[in-house]
Amino acid sequence: MPVSRFRATSRPARRHVQRAESVLVEQYGGLVRLAYLVLPASAGRHRRVLRAHALAQRALPKAGGARPAPGVPAPRGGAEPVASLIGNDLRAAVLRAALRDGRRAGTWTGRAAAVWPPRRMPIVLGLRLFPRSGNADDMALGRVLAGAEPATRGAFVLRHVDGLPEPQVLEVLRSAGVDDPAGALRAADRLDLGNGTTAASVLPAAAHSEFDACTVHAQPTDLLRRRRRTRLAGAVLLAALVTATALVATDRDTAGSGGAGSDAARSSYTPAASDLRRTDPSLWADTSRVDFTAWPARGDRTDDAALLNRALESWSGPARAKGTRVSFAPGTPTDPPPRSPQLLFAGEVDGTAVVLLHDGGRLARYSEPGTSGSEDAALAVARADDADVTTAAAVAVARRDGAARYLLAPWIAEAGTRDLLRPDDAARDLGVSAEGVTDAVPVASAGGACERRPVLQLRSSSRIVEDHSFLLADRGGLSPAHLTYTPLPGAGTPPARQPREATGSAALVAWSRLACGTGALFDGDTSVRAVNLWDFADQRLPGDAGRAVWSCARAVTWSGTDEVSVDLRTGDGAQRVVRARGTAACSRFGQHVVADTHWRSPDGDWYVLAAGSRAVTGLRVTGRVEAESDERTLAVRAPRDSEPEVKGRLRTGEDLPALTGDGDGDR
Repeated sequence: MPVSRFRATSRPARRHVQRAESVLVEQYGGLVRLAYLVLPASAGRHRRVLRAHALAQRALPKAGGARPAPGVPAPRGGAEPVASLIGNDLRAAVLRAALRDGRRAGTWTGRAAAVWPPRRMPIVLGLRLFPRSGNADDMALGRVLAGAEPATRGAFVLRHVDGLPEPQVLEVLRSAGVDDPAGALRAADRLDLGNGTTAASVLPAAAHSEFDACTVHAQPTDLLRRRRRTRLAGAVLLAALVTATALVATDRDTAGSGGAGSDAARSSYTPAASDLRRTDPSLWADTSRVDFTAWPARGDRTDDAALLNRALESWSGPARAKGTRVSFAPGTPTDPPPRSPQLLFAGEVDGTAVVLLHDGGRLARYSEPGTSGSEDAALAVARADDADVTTAAAVAVARRDGAARYLLAPWIAEAGTRDLLRPDDAARDLGVSAEGVTDAVPVASAGGACERRPVLQLRSSSRIVEDHSFLLADRGGLSPAHLTYTPLPGAGTPPARQPREATGSAALVAWSRLACGTGALFDGDTSVRAVNLWDFADQRLPGDAGRAVWSCARAVTWSGTDEVSVDLRTGDGAQRVVRARGTAACSRFGQHVVADTHWRSPDGDWYVLAAGSRAVTGLRVTGRVEAESDERTLAVRAPRDSEPEVKGRLRTGEDLPALTGDGDGDR
């Protein structure tokens, strides 16, 4: 018969509570992890760690309680061990509490519960706790889970980490108060990181690092800020009293005056230096949102109110900022900041005063030459919405004589430079000041000779992600573009491979062959956010001329526009095949691609070469020449001036025409 775990039937209640305590201690790490992953990521890692421990500790039932906690029914026959049943009851209790916390997050009841009663265990004062950092896949998994429903996250942990069978998962979810347990489990099974990588394949490893709230690092809180808060506590109370009195008097004077002119006042509003938002310097190591919002204010002129006010005036009212050159990157809204911006930097760089601001979706860089300079002040504004650990890693703060200096994110632990054209050369160390400003880095000139292609090679701090190095290429805008690489598919028809950082040997070799050509993508557009180079097929060339690799480079701007370039790499160099804009090809929404081009063999014979990505099972050429292949590549002799029609056949039986665009290669 069913076993009642949390109320005694044949033994004293205390014995049952003691057994439950034993099971809780044994499974404590898993219970804490369950609570940590279900709690909303917006609470920050420190608060989630403490709250997860609190929820796990409070899952222990009370002896002789008035009513039993909802339990997970035992299977017919009672064959399941009592300890396992108690463990499921504890999971249900923890999950129920974590879901309740998630529903109350951001409400006044949630905020009140966070501080009352005032002595809830565990208590940590003067330290911030956060789990160990994982790798890039762990960070991607964290973003996926943060975007899922809390019940889906709970089902995901129960099924793929705790390894419970599906019936037990459904019972625990039902006992925890989930309205649709089956729906939550289906959603959990469908979670993926993009390009076919399932979240379930990543979590078991990440559960021992990124999401293990029992193995944590500790760091002190902001000591200086803590001291200032103590000193100013009395002054704040006094100021609040004076302000309340003044508001009462002002309300009496303005009663009945109406709201005329309020809209005009808002439209002409210019924030002052005192209104600027400043982030805690330690926030970047204790937040699930690693982007510009985690940048602290840095520089030696962060307290220069006059400079900050001039920067705010130029952004809030460019027409009123006389003598200031204002420019907006393509696709960037030109309206003033909707609220007081966040201050990222204010200081001197190469004799120029630079102020860097962020309004939540845009970056603004205000540059003011010194008293001896003859140039006007300048304001540059560019989009920065949905930035992440890589695209928010560096901002150009100064440009001079073919070189740029960058302000690096606070989570960058190492900085270097390398030349994309020389993959065998090691990265060279890059000097960085205490404020995070780099030494000058050469920038490739647009339209000039392709003699070098310098890029930044940065490494993130292990406090947010382990073993994570990445490349950034300057395109002339505020933020350099993030370079990634997707390798050739394996044998057969494997799952689609996920883009990875372009720091491995294969990635560097591939980029070295195409670095000059990909610079033409969005030529003149400084708003390129990222460029991924995808090697989608390799082919043996006719006449024993060696092997060739088909690549698709896809550039995406901050405004969402895109451009692709398909190239054929041979031993003699790279040949442009096609270039197209406004296409989903070579993205996660266009994972299948077919391309063709004319190629001349060393013997002087002309061929039509064609290739398809991993899901292509055959190719067909029609026109002046006809040929067919049951493989992903095809080569047929054809005149140079022929215009064949090439189609690929997918595993589903559908036809996929070859990619066409506005820049076909040697056709």
